Amino acid sequence: MIGKTRIEGLTLLFNGRPRANLGANRQGPLHLQSAYRTRPDYRQTTVEHAGPCCFVLVFSRLSLHEDGMHRRRFIALLGTTITAARTLHAQDKAMPIIGYLSVFSPPANPSDLARGYVRQGLSETGLIEGRNMVTEYRWAEGHYDRLPALAADLVSRKVDLIVTLGGSLPALAAKNATSTIPIVFIGGGDPVGFGLVTSLARPGGNLTGFSNFSIELMPKRLELLCELVPRATMIALLANPENDRTEQQIRLTQEAARAKGLQFSVLKAATEGEIDTAFASLEQLQAGGLVVQADPFFITRRGQLVALALRYAVPAIYELRGFAVGGGLISYGPDNDALARQAGVYAGRILKGAKPADLPVQQPTTFQLVVNLDAARALGITVPPSILAHADEVIE
Repeated sequence: MIGKTRIEGLTLLFNGRPRANLGANRQGPLHLQSAYRTRPDYRQTTVEHAGPCCFVLVFSRLSLHEDGMHRRRFIALLGTTITAARTLHAQDKAMPIIGYLSVFSPPANPSDLARGYVRQGLSETGLIEGRNMVTEYRWAEGHYDRLPALAADLVSRKVDLIVTLGGSLPALAAKNATSTIPIVFIGGGDPVGFGLVTSLARPGGNLTGFSNFSIELMPKRLELLCELVPRATMIALLANPENDRTEQQIRLTQEAARAKGLQFSVLKAATEGEIDTAFASLEQLQAGGLVVQADPFFITRRGQLVALALRYAVPAIYELRGFAVGGGLISYGPDNDALARQAGVYAGRILKGAKPADLPVQQPTTFQLVVNLDAARALGITVPPSILAHADEVIE
């Protein structure tokens, strides 16, 4: 039961025909469950679709109280059902269906998906969600072991194209699931070395996409951190042991630390609790700074990482701009938003006839250095003029 909001027997009428009964025993991709009983109220909502279809949502026995939280949950349920209707409409009208396989968690606000940069790229090719294409999302929520099953699920749904987000692992899961459905990947340091494509210029097979150089930038992040804390003699690296590229990132960062005559320590964490434990050990190590590995799981724990760095007064450098915007000290990495938009353009071109094998794998051309002066003041750090002069964004 969702608080005081109760729904029983939600039925979707699509173009006048029952197409989905989302009742108590419903399982599967829609992930809607309703087995709630209350007074015999009745609600009916008609929604006009942007395309040439009309569907009716029939809610039998609905009791919706005035609590705002429950109203929002009802709206979320309604929105999910509308997405289901769009998918059914796409199947009826042969609209292409794009499947997203992401190692991340879904956004707190579902409307953020509509403003995503992949969607922007798709729109540049004339593809608009709900008008002439629809999407299905699968989220691993930082759990890499879920990726193979999620990829197989998208393949079973007969999507027309898969976009993977979060590095090489979701791309590899999609590749292992299908050799025929086109795949556009976003992220990953070395797609050739990882076996995703045969070459950057001529990918071959059914994959192409955008590498982000995150791994190769680890020494640069260490260098920037040392500029911020020049008196530090010990630098730590927070790494996820479940990431297949962790050993490479450790090696690159360790070599850079040794070249500067620094002591170096690796802290490994693959869960929220292990992240807490890793930060608690920094004081004992007397670490003067922390490099946070470029890792999808750590991106999903951005708020936790930033809060712990401030709590333990540890200067830390991150991969993505979002960390610095969210209160972190400094970030340096590729412009992933630009990569996502370009991936959307690639997806649109493929759906209109281009072959992934003929579209070269692209690499980032712009990198973002973002400094948060509020965080610097909280840590008692004076940011050197050399860093401020090269910063793409300074947050005050």
